[in-house]
Amino acid sequence: MKYVIPFSNIRRKDVALVGGKTSSLGELFSMKLPVPNGFAITADAYRYFISYNKLDSEIKRIIKDTDIKKIKQLKKAGREIRGLIKTASFPADLEKQILSSYHTLGSRFVAVRSSATAEDLPSDSFAGEQESYLNIDEKNLLKRIRDCFASLFTDRAISYREDKRFDHFKVYLSVAVEKQIFSKASGVMFTIDPDSGHRNFIVINSSYGLGDYIVQGRVTPDEFWIFKKNGKLIGKKLGVKNVMEIRSIFGVKQKKVSPGMQKTFSISDKEAEQLASYGLLIEEHYGCSMDIEWAKDNDNKIYIVQARPVTVHAKQTNIYEEYRIKEKGTLLAEGAAVGRKIATGHVNVIKNVRDMGRFKKGEILVTTVTDPDWEPLMKMAAGIIAEEGGRTSHCAIVSRELGIPAIVGVSGATRKLHGLVTVDCSGEKGKVWKNALKYEMKQHDIKKMPKTRTKVYVNIGEPQEAVDASLLPVDGVGLAREEFIINDAIGEHPLAMIKQNRENIFIDKLAAGIAKIAASFYPRPVTIRFSDFKTNEYRNLKGGEPFEPREENPMIGWRGTSRYISSYEPAFRLELKAINKCYDELGLDNIKIMLPFCRTLGEADRAIKIINSEKVKAELGVMAEIPSNVISAAEFSKRFKFFSIGSNDLTQLTLGIDRDSQMLAKEFDERDPAVKTLISNLIKTAHKHKRKVGICGDAPSTFPEFTKFLVRSHIDSISVTPDVAVNTRLLIAKIEKT
Repeated sequence: MKYVIPFSNIRRKDVALVGGKTSSLGELFSMKLPVPNGFAITADAYRYFISYNKLDSEIKRIIKDTDIKKIKQLKKAGREIRGLIKTASFPADLEKQILSSYHTLGSRFVAVRSSATAEDLPSDSFAGEQESYLNIDEKNLLKRIRDCFASLFTDRAISYREDKRFDHFKVYLSVAVEKQIFSKASGVMFTIDPDSGHRNFIVINSSYGLGDYIVQGRVTPDEFWIFKKNGKLIGKKLGVKNVMEIRSIFGVKQKKVSPGMQKTFSISDKEAEQLASYGLLIEEHYGCSMDIEWAKDNDNKIYIVQARPVTVHAKQTNIYEEYRIKEKGTLLAEGAAVGRKIATGHVNVIKNVRDMGRFKKGEILVTTVTDPDWEPLMKMAAGIIAEEGGRTSHCAIVSRELGIPAIVGVSGATRKLHGLVTVDCSGEKGKVWKNALKYEMKQHDIKKMPKTRTKVYVNIGEPQEAVDASLLPVDGVGLAREEFIINDAIGEHPLAMIKQNRENIFIDKLAAGIAKIAASFYPRPVTIRFSDFKTNEYRNLKGGEPFEPREENPMIGWRGTSRYISSYEPAFRLELKAINKCYDELGLDNIKIMLPFCRTLGEADRAIKIINSEKVKAELGVMAEIPSNVISAAEFSKRFKFFSIGSNDLTQLTLGIDRDSQMLAKEFDERDPAVKTLISNLIKTAHKHKRKVGICGDAPSTFPEFTKFLVRSHIDSISVTPDVAVNTRLLIAKIEKT
């Protein structure tokens, strides 16, 4: 029998013969993708090896006599079985076929990788359950193949099969032997956001050297976000890459990364987009979201080394689960959130897997890093906190599959966390709160959400909110504030950056934030409001002091459109260039733009002239937050495509009350008849001129009766904070029926 098959003769239908991993490698090879060549030692070869050494009955006896759910018994059984396999010998004909194929491959060093026949399936990944070995030469080849055979019975693999109800004796092991790529950089690529399940993105993780350290959580990798519509890079984040894994004479070793390399991205933007093009091809070919491993060699050639279906989001569901903290607490630590859930429990710090016997079901596991040996313990945890690793580390992958909230990259967690805590992964940033805070989980059936005449939009602050908010049953974004992006992602005054010849940094960072929001909601409309800092807020930005006057009342001072047509104009042009980058270069043609605090028609005309000079294509609207906007609504309608009511400023300027005044806070009310009269008049005038009107102020989020007034006034859209979006849609549907 032929026990060894080259990749060129393997396709993904051959799972029973060569396992999930290798059948996928053969399929990728047939697609003419850059896959390192190799061969598979088949599942028949494994069965032949076990039978030749008469190990079947002994392995069955050990499994039968073991209570798998008891960790000590599990460890003893696994150790015994692996010992039997590792000391067994190869049949002569099998050994000859393996060595002959190795010589034909023509590569001195190879990667030896396990591939189980129940691995990398659409519903169950079995990721990391068996062993793989890098940089193996002929002398160690047979030993490592035998070690792979033995890894079918690692403690974690036995436990995983038991949980998934796979028959231990109907799962077999194949081994892939492929040319070793000595990576300058390597990583993981998902054709879906692995946490939210958002399908508009490809997410790439990358670090220096061989790929194990990303999965092991030894490094926090660089992260790249690619917009699927056109394969363009829309954002990236530098990781923490202080070590890397490189080849040793035989095997691998750790090497420190120089400070200069740590501050540099491990792959270029162009390479990230090239990877994404491979990801799109693979996803289209397989017909599902994919988890793909890749490597870049010393000649800067990129290889695909593995592809498997994403199992966590494999089952399409219309149920959207919304977790939300209901009370304030003391923040103890932060990291990257894995999953979108919340859990509470007592901290149990376990630094070594040998101490897993100390862990009790329902506790919060706090550790440095996890690997596959930790999986039996991870299944018992209510939540997991790890000091090291990124969103594609072992801890993250397994936590997602188990449906357990986890926070990774939490510096000093094992030292500073203790007692009762809340693990909050309801946003992109994971937070650890002191004590057990109250939280709620709501399930929304997206298909059952009523359609409404009045559009329901959301207000977005920071870009990282957008991915999760976009999964809500909403029609788009009614307000995304540029000042939030400037404050969070840039933190410097744009005029100071221009003076330092660093304007491109401002443009790129602002564009990245805008792009993240627009791509999350694509193709739904996203309205970006130009920056509306007040002078005191601009002054607080780095380098802002020389450019900002001191005003007695900045709230009604040099703000909004008046800035754009004055000495701030060069900075305003940077904002316009950022919009153009998103709209023209990145293909985000769902972006609309909006001028804030536009007092007069003269201001509007001068600002529009600047916008036109930059050849901005995005549809232009204006905030209606000053009584003059309502009084001159007919004239403003000739200049702008839409209005968006800012109820806070409109109330402030109608009632003559400083919205920040504590003394007059009780008198400040958007529901005042004068404010409502202005809003009604605006809607009537705008509709007469065929212009749409929305509202993006706080009032609809706060007062249901105000929402009722708006709907009855035939407003076109209501934009609210994400936490009340679902309730707002239900309320609007109810009002529209009456």
